[in-house]
Amino acid sequence: MVVTEEIGVPSWDLYEMSIPCTVFGKPQPDLADPWYDLRLCGTGQPQHEGRDDVPAAAGLSLRTRYGLDDLVGADTVIVPSVPDDCVEEGRPLPQRLITALRRAYDGGARMVSLCTGAFALAEAGLLDGRRATAHWMHTAQLAERYPKVQVDDSVLYVDDGDVLTSAGLTAGLDLCLHLVRRDLGAGIANQLARRMVVPAHRPGGQAQFIDLSVPTTDDGSLGPVLDWARAHLDQPLTVEDLARRAAMSPRTFYRRLQEATGTTPLQWLLNQRLGRAQSLLESTTLPIDKVGELSGLGTANNLRHHFLRQIGVSPSDYRRAFPAKGGAAGR
Repeated sequence: MVVTEEIGVPSWDLYEMSIPCTVFGKPQPDLADPWYDLRLCGTGQPQHEGRDDVPAAAGLSLRTRYGLDDLVGADTVIVPSVPDDCVEEGRPLPQRLITALRRAYDGGARMVSLCTGAFALAEAGLLDGRRATAHWMHTAQLAERYPKVQVDDSVLYVDDGDVLTSAGLTAGLDLCLHLVRRDLGAGIANQLARRMVVPAHRPGGQAQFIDLSVPTTDDGSLGPVLDWARAHLDQPLTVEDLARRAAMSPRTFYRRLQEATGTTPLQWLLNQRLGRAQSLLESTTLPIDKVGELSGLGTANNLRHHFLRQIGVSPSDYRRAFPAKGGAAGR
C-alpha cells in the first residue's frame, strides 16, 4: 500500500489507509494460511525526529520500512488516497510515484485505488479506456482531468480485472472484501466480514448515494426475518411472505428494508442467493442444477444467467477458480 508520508497524512484520510491494514494486515491463520503480506511503502525518504516541515493541518506523519521501489514485484498495489491539493488544486503527484505505479503494473501487479487514489492510477495512464470510479464528490474532476477514463460516479466499486477502483470511505472496505472474495472465496470473505461486523457483500454496482440509507429507527425488527430468509433461500420467498413474518404490511417492509440496506427486497434476496451459490460452488462438487436449486435460483440456466450478469463469469468458470475442498459430490 502506498503511503504519502513525506507530506503528512490528513486525519480524514486515515480511514481509507486503515481499511487495507485491517483486511490484509492482520494474519488470519484459521481462515487461510498463509494470509496476505501487507507492506506500507512510503513516497518519501525516511523521516527523522523533530521535523517541522509537515503542514500543521496535515494531522500526522508516518514512517515506513519500505519505499516505492518495493511496489515492483508486488502481487497487488493499493493507493488509498492522494493529497487533497493534488485533487482540488491540481498540484502534480510525485513523478517517482507515477513511475513506480507504472513499473508495478508492467510487472504484473493488480492495481487498486480507494477514493481519490484513482487520480494516481489515472495519472499513470492505467485507467485509460477503462471504466473507473472514485468518491462522488471528486468524479467530475477525475473525468475532466482525465478524459480517456470512463468515469462512473454511481457505483461503489469497479472491478476491471487487473485494475480496480472504489468510491470513498466504506466503499473501500467493500472493494477490499471483494478482493478477498476473489482471492480466497466467498466463505472466507464472509467469515472475515463477520469478524469485522460489516455486511459480507455489497455488489459493486450498488449506488454510492442512497437517500435515507440509515433507518429512522433502530428497533432491530428486520433482523429475525432476514436471518430466517437466509436459512430458507431454497424455498420460494415473496415480499408478502417476509412482511408477514415481520408483522408488517408489504409496503412498510419494502420501505424499511430499502432504508436499511439500500436495495429492494427482491434485490436483497438475489444477492443472498448468489452468495449461497458461490459458497456451494467453492466448497462442493454438486451439479450446477443442484446448486441452483439449493440457492433458490432455480434451474441451471437461471443460475448461469444471474452469474453472468452479476459476477461476470459462468458458474463453471467460477468453480474452476475454487477447487472444492470435499463436501457433497455430484456428477
